[in-house]
Amino acid sequence: MSTESHRRTSRITDALLPTPSSPPPQAPEPHGPRPTGVASASLPAEVPSRPVPTPGPVGGAATGSRPEAEVPPVETTTRLRPIRDHAPAPAPRPPHHPEGTRPAPSPPPHGAPRPASAPSGAGQYAYGTYGAYRPSPYPGVPETPAETTTRLRPVRERRSGRVVAAGACLVLGLGLIGGAVAGAVLAATDAGAPAEPAGYAQARTLWHSVPVDTLFPRTLPGPAAGPGAATRTWTRVVVAADAPCSATVLSPSLLTALRPVGCDRVLRATYTDATATSVITVGLVFTGADPATTRTLSTQAVRLGADVPPALSAPGTVAARFGAAQRASWWTRPLADLPVVVTSVSGFADGRPVTRPEPAEKAMTAGSTSAPAQAGLGHEARGVANRVERQVRTAVADATKGEDEK
Repeated sequence: MSTESHRRTSRITDALLPTPSSPPPQAPEPHGPRPTGVASASLPAEVPSRPVPTPGPVGGAATGSRPEAEVPPVETTTRLRPIRDHAPAPAPRPPHHPEGTRPAPSPPPHGAPRPASAPSGAGQYAYGTYGAYRPSPYPGVPETPAETTTRLRPVRERRSGRVVAAGACLVLGLGLIGGAVAGAVLAATDAGAPAEPAGYAQARTLWHSVPVDTLFPRTLPGPAAGPGAATRTWTRVVVAADAPCSATVLSPSLLTALRPVGCDRVLRATYTDATATSVITVGLVFTGADPATTRTLSTQAVRLGADVPPALSAPGTVAARFGAAQRASWWTRPLADLPVVVTSVSGFADGRPVTRPEPAEKAMTAGSTSAPAQAGLGHEARGVANRVERQVRTAVADATKGEDEK
């Protein structure tokens, strides 16, 4: 009975303990089989901590020890793993071994072919020493390509249309600048001046070629000519004979402006309103200026009318006491298309003196409280001057029409 028990115990012991001829069981690899020849988990005490295992044949059976010179050299160059478009899914990590218990990798058998490419899960393991696979330091991160040269963007072909458009704009800009310069030069010379206005020559002779009643009618209607668009009617009181240009009949500022261009004659007449409370002297000054100078004078009305024109009185009429002290408001208008300057001055018929005369524009200002403004003398001066100007234009038109019929 004791012999049977001993035999059973021996069989159990033999089944549990591996024989020297058979290799110890291997731990399963995470991806594919690994080379055989891994050292046993349990080593005798006299075996070194990292023994050099004996490589076996391709089939995995041990063939004994090999000379030291035939051991293949250690490969130290790390193979690059293939670059993929998308990083593969992280593979499970290899089993964890406590410090000092991880089995050492065995060298591949002599003459055994190495893997052509890294096995599945190359993103987790890199091919290392003795053909073993070791974990990558950056699991799941794709390797950066070695080529770092930045690609240059393609240079597009230049279009000739832009060049043509730029040239056209340049030509157009030069043309505009040249036209502006030419216009300025022509405007500063007589070459750029238009032809003589119609009736310009006929206007020069009106002072002696038409009846006095044509230029100074006995009655001047003035609808909406008074303050608040009130209707006015003026009656002629006295007409003076034509006179040369002098300080007696012209204001100092107008006389000074006309001396360089020439002044032919001056015609004057005095009117009164329907109530005979105001008197107005109107004058027509015929100049010897050319069309260009006449246009220039028309833009200088303020300078020409800086002073008050002289008054024309007549003894035995309502204008008997109309003198220099009674002048209250005045109007001066040089015509742009005719060599004529129209002037007028108004005042009180009763001889009331005015200390501060005002131009008609100021006396007609709304809200003005001066004596000329309150009496409407600004409207009187402008109203009579405008009606006489119309008479002059009508006379010029008739004279021009008569010459055309001849």
